[in-house]
Amino acid sequence: MKLRSYATILLMLPADPSASNSFTAADVVVILRERGWLTSEPSLEQHAWCERAASMLGGHAADHVALADLLGLVFQYHAREIISRVESHVVLSRYAARDVLRRVALLLLDGAPLTSERFMEIVTALKNGMELRGRELFHPIRLALAGRAGEGELDRVILLLDEAAVLSFAAPVKSARARILEFCSALD
Repeated sequence: MKLRSYATILLMLPADPSASNSFTAADVVVILRERGWLTSEPSLEQHAWCERAASMLGGHAADHVALADLLGLVFQYHAREIISRVESHVVLSRYAARDVLRRVALLLLDGAPLTSERFMEIVTALKNGMELRGRELFHPIRLALAGRAGEGELDRVILLLDEAAVLSFAAPVKSARARILEFCSALD
């Protein structure tokens, strides 16, 4: 039997099973309305996305404000602003960070939606091709796609992007492909 890495298992789970998740799709809808990202009744597809967002992010949010912060990473993305932060420079100055970003960009260029399976394939390809692990690999990816470096909850934000990008929210969501292209352009 093939052993799976922690990152692979993390991406397969809907949420952290040890974390309490009291959030529902209705909570996500409330936040989207408060922030102006949803201005009408959610369509069936939007409601399904809200259910997925509550499931994936709810266990990583201590309260309404923390959940809104994670959802904000889906709906607000400005690469130049992200790159201008001191903490971003710390990530970008680490060994091979720019190489990771270039390879991720090449892998996302085909435009296929970023699903959990595809994300696992990308991470596996990077691990095998670059022999990087941990923050050297994940922090540049999370910075470029989620808008900040950090832990596994940001991988869950990344997995919500392409689904949200095809829905008609009041604030358009940039896909993973659009984000990596914008980020790499802002680096130059």
